[in-house]
Amino acid sequence: MTVDEVKALGARVREEVGKAIVGQAETVDLLLVALFARGHVLLEGPPGTAKTFLAQCFARTLKLGFGRIQFTPDLMPADIIGANVFNFQTSAFTLTKGPVFCELLLADEINRTPPKTQAALLEAMQERRVTIDGRSHELSARFMVVATQNPLEQQGTYPLPEAQLDRFLFKHVLAYPSREEEQRIVETYGVQAGPSDPAEMGVQTVVDAKTIARANAAVAQVRLTPEIVNYVLELVRATRTTPELQSGASPRSAAQLALAARARAALDGRDYAIPDDVKALALPALQHRVILSPSAEIEGRRPEQVIEALVERAAAPR
Repeated sequence: MTVDEVKALGARVREEVGKAIVGQAETVDLLLVALFARGHVLLEGPPGTAKTFLAQCFARTLKLGFGRIQFTPDLMPADIIGANVFNFQTSAFTLTKGPVFCELLLADEINRTPPKTQAALLEAMQERRVTIDGRSHELSARFMVVATQNPLEQQGTYPLPEAQLDRFLFKHVLAYPSREEEQRIVETYGVQAGPSDPAEMGVQTVVDAKTIARANAAVAQVRLTPEIVNYVLELVRATRTTPELQSGASPRSAAQLALAARARAALDGRDYAIPDDVKALALPALQHRVILSPSAEIEGRRPEQVIEALVERAAAPR
C-alpha cells in the first residue's frame, strides 16, 4: 500500500463516520493517527458531546471488535481482564475472558474507578496482553483503548495516575459544537427516539484487518529525518527545563510523538514527516504528560498553555 492509498483510506473513514457524527473532525483525525501509530486516546469533554457514539462509529467503520466498560467505583480488576473460574462439572478452572479481549475498548468514564482497577489496563495498553493467575494471554495486534472522562464532575472520581496517563498517546479535549453544528444535531437526532445505532445511520465498514496491516506497513516506511528527530527531542526536553513545569514529558512521549508524526504524514499522502506534523500533534501528545509547577498553578496557567508556548519558542527545521 502506498501513502496515497493510506490518505484515501483515511478519507473514506472520515466520510463514513461523518454520516452519524456532526463535526468532531479533529477528533476523528487523532483517532486515525492513533490507530496507525498503535496508540490509545483519552477523550475529555462534557456529557452529550458524542464521545461514546463516536467510538462506536469508528469501530464499525474499521471492522474492529468493539468492547465497552462502564467504569464505576465498585469495579474490580477481574471485571476488566477476566478470571479463572472453577467448573464443577469438569473439576477444572476455565478462563472467563473480560471485555478487554476486543480490538477497540471504550473505557467509559475511566476516572470513576479507583487506581487499583485503572491499573488493570496498564499491561494491556503497553504490551497488548494481560496476565491472569501468572499466565499471559495475548490481545489483538489492533487493540486500542479509547477512554473518556467528564471534567465537570469531581465528586466520586479518581484522577488518573501519571503512569496511566503516560500510556495514552493523545489526550483530546472536546468542546461544545458550534451553533450550526448543534442545529444539525438537533435536526438529525431530535426527531428519533431511543439510542442511536451506527448501522441505522448508514455507517458502513470500509476497512478490514488486512487493509489496516498494509496501511501500518506503509506508515512504517515514512521517512523521519534527523532534523525532525531533533525537533521532537527539543520539544520534549524543553518540558523538563521550563520553570513552569514541575515534571516534564517522558522518553516514551518523544518516541510516540515521532511515530504519530509519521502516521499523520501518511494520512496526508506524504512518505516523509515535516515539522507541521510535529506541531499539530504536540499539544494532544504532551499536555497530559506534564505537571504544572506550584507557581504556575498560582498564576492560573494550564498545561496546554505551557505546551503551546514551548511549541512557539522551539525553532522548527527548514
